[in-house]
Amino acid sequence: MILRHCRSNVLEPRMSCSIAYVNTGSRPWLIVLAFISFFVILSCGDEVGDSYKLINIGAIIDVNSRVGKEEKVAMEIAVQDFNNASQNHKLSLHFQDRERDPLRAASAAKKLVKEKKVKVIIGMERWEEATIVAKIGNRVRVPVLSLAEPAITPPLMPVRWPFLVRMTNHRAEQLKCIAALVGLYNWKRVIVIYEDDKNGGDTGDLTLFSEALQDIGSEIEDRLVLPPFSYLTNPKEVVQEELKKLLIRIQSRVFVVLQSSSSMVVHLFREAKEMGFVGKDSVWIISGTITNSLDSFNSSVISSMEGALGIKPYFSEISSSYSNFKGQFKRTFRAQYPEEDSSDPGIYALKAYDSIITVTQGINKMTSEDSNASVLIENILSSNSTGLSGEISFKEGRLLQTPKLRIINLLGKKYKELDFWQPEFGFSKSLDARENNSRKSLASAVIWPGDLSKRDPKGWAMPTDSNRLKIAVPARTSFETFVKVSRDENRLTYDGFCIELFNEVIKDLGYDLPYEFDPVNGTYDELVQSVYNKTHDAIVGDVTILAKRTKIVEFTQPYAESGLSMIVPAKSEESALMLLRPFTWTMWVVTGAILIYTMLIVWLLEHNHNPEFNGPWLDQISTAFWFTFSSLFFAHRGRISSNLTRVVVVVWLFVVLILTSSYTASLSSMLTVQRLKPNVTDIEWLKRNNLTVGCDGDSFVRIYLKNVLNFTPDNILNVSSEYDYDGKFKNNSIAAAFLELPYEKVFHTRYCNGYTDTTPTYRFGGLGFVFQKGSPIAADFSDAILKLSENGKLKSLEDKWFAPSSECSANATNKETESLSLSSFWVLYLISGATSTICFILFLVGLLRNYIHDQRDTSKRLFWSEAVKLARYICDRQGMQNPGRVLTSAGTQDADIEM
Repeated sequence: MILRHCRSNVLEPRMSCSIAYVNTGSRPWLIVLAFISFFVILSCGDEVGDSYKLINIGAIIDVNSRVGKEEKVAMEIAVQDFNNASQNHKLSLHFQDRERDPLRAASAAKKLVKEKKVKVIIGMERWEEATIVAKIGNRVRVPVLSLAEPAITPPLMPVRWPFLVRMTNHRAEQLKCIAALVGLYNWKRVIVIYEDDKNGGDTGDLTLFSEALQDIGSEIEDRLVLPPFSYLTNPKEVVQEELKKLLIRIQSRVFVVLQSSSSMVVHLFREAKEMGFVGKDSVWIISGTITNSLDSFNSSVISSMEGALGIKPYFSEISSSYSNFKGQFKRTFRAQYPEEDSSDPGIYALKAYDSIITVTQGINKMTSEDSNASVLIENILSSNSTGLSGEISFKEGRLLQTPKLRIINLLGKKYKELDFWQPEFGFSKSLDARENNSRKSLASAVIWPGDLSKRDPKGWAMPTDSNRLKIAVPARTSFETFVKVSRDENRLTYDGFCIELFNEVIKDLGYDLPYEFDPVNGTYDELVQSVYNKTHDAIVGDVTILAKRTKIVEFTQPYAESGLSMIVPAKSEESALMLLRPFTWTMWVVTGAILIYTMLIVWLLEHNHNPEFNGPWLDQISTAFWFTFSSLFFAHRGRISSNLTRVVVVVWLFVVLILTSSYTASLSSMLTVQRLKPNVTDIEWLKRNNLTVGCDGDSFVRIYLKNVLNFTPDNILNVSSEYDYDGKFKNNSIAAAFLELPYEKVFHTRYCNGYTDTTPTYRFGGLGFVFQKGSPIAADFSDAILKLSENGKLKSLEDKWFAPSSECSANATNKETESLSLSSFWVLYLISGATSTICFILFLVGLLRNYIHDQRDTSKRLFWSEAVKLARYICDRQGMQNPGRVLTSAGTQDADIEM
């Protein structure tokens, strides 16, 4: 039975009535109470109407949903509180059911404006409904307070809808929070689930969520779009069918439910749990639109959602105003809706209550002179207060408050709070904390689906004993040192460096990884493609990391470096000038210069004292040269008269000792070590002469030679085995072989003599294991490979599998001897030259002193005459021994010159 509750309105001649819903079947006494109240109001209506101003408020909600029920009770409490406290204004609340249809919401708004003369409209949890009602509000100049959360704030909102006020934040922050949660646990791929609205759109959530995931290095692998629940006759069957299709397509087990009705969520989790989607290593995250309705779910539904993570808006529950509201709300809600299990208010109830309070604050600011819609909307937008849901202030028609979100974990019939998240600070233990750290998990322990307690879920379809990891292994390889597949008594055996490394990684993972090998005869690109199309889960082998491959599969940390090296035959390097090789040309030139300088100094110091250095100029020079040169072999026999000469010769002999010893050692090394030089050093020379080169046809090298190095395809020969290269070189089938660095090392362990390689110019990403894109196992393998590298185990495996042959081991230490350069001997030369120079200066000082002494009584002469006389004095041995005679003779000659 529906009764109209009417009041007289001093502003309008008609009665203002509110709608009350009465269940006449269950409580007959309510009918009597309603009639009594009706007559009492009629009898005193005129008297009351003279004492206050009545304002009608419309509310458009879903009266049959849990959210709608909470909003209705909260608004009624707010109206009652205001009416009890206000003497000048009274509120009359009128409800309309939107029936989850934007057109119905528009019709309800028109009806409220036309029939009820409402001054404000509140409600509309969906943004498309809010915008339609806002257009009507613009036209009739009625403020509209929306409880809808758009994905983003629409541009020019105050211009497009000047009478629209949003009592909520946009959902973009919630989507960023979910993305941050995904990034916190390093889940690379997620499955998005949402219920399609009646207009066939996702309201922009999918785009925003995809962008947020890209920011943290993750992506959406697939999406499950469920049809509107109201259109389904058998929702269980539809959900089952959609989940079966999804099971075939995906490997990820991180499910994010962006938006869905409560009824659809119930069927989704029940069917997902039955099909094994809610189990070990799976993750379920639900958005705030669902967590706000958790109180409407019964215990069986909550149990199917156990272990899921949820996002809930934060509001304070310790204030006295909230405590008073909660007590009043629980009593009223139980009385009106006894069938509901829980009577606790949610965020929508608080928002609805705050909406009424915001309207009443705007009304209280109005005076009789400015009581119009423009003043009311201005007063509402200028609000600045603290409500039950948080701070209430607006900017450009939207709530200015930065959202604070809680991370919850569903457990049994309830949920527990794990952490807080704020856009500015990320995750924190409390709202006062400003951690901004790099945590790898939430602050509190999470109970995951499947009772996973020892570790965090991988968010991936992890292998089990019944569904093992299917690993492809190259069955044909050019170098069996890396992977070798052989058959032994109808049983396949796998061996090689890669296989042994894989076994070591498995030991270090920290969890069981059931697997099975599957030998594949194909190229490496075909192997990678088999992982991409999900024929195989992984590849264990010598797969090169290339840019185009990383776009479709996931590589582990490289366990070996990679680069392209050219192998060519080498010939012994012989030269007629081998005797000059121990020293560089600069060394030879400087040695000759210091030899000549020392010879000159010895001659200058000895020729005035030592008869052996006297005589004709040619004899003097030959004697000095022979003395100095023979000292190189310690064969000098000449007598030395001057002590200064002895000092010079001693230092020179020391230099000679060092030089001869170094020369002998270097020459011996060069003559005993076989020196090889390549007969081909230039790739362009190979192409110009149209020569054939060899490579592994199953690897990417053939394509690289053709497309990058521009070899003619007819000149590229596929070599199927490492043992065939030597034969191909000897019969001149190939002039060079192009191998990756790891293969080049293996090749040289067998053929260290007769072949040489060029420095790799073209670098690649290295060798690694392959997994499906987004697989968390790849990251675990990478960590294990790094650990093996750090603890030396990887080096031990390399030494085991890449050990050179006995012949190559004997020559391993025979390095090419470099020519000795001046940088090693310049100090020695400096000491020798400085010693000779100092001795010569001392000799000149003594000689000049004698010369000056002999010149004391001579008359003044021209400078040129003095210079000539000094030179003769130095060179004249007799003059040095008898200075008086030399000067007299010189003076006579000078007199003759002057005449």
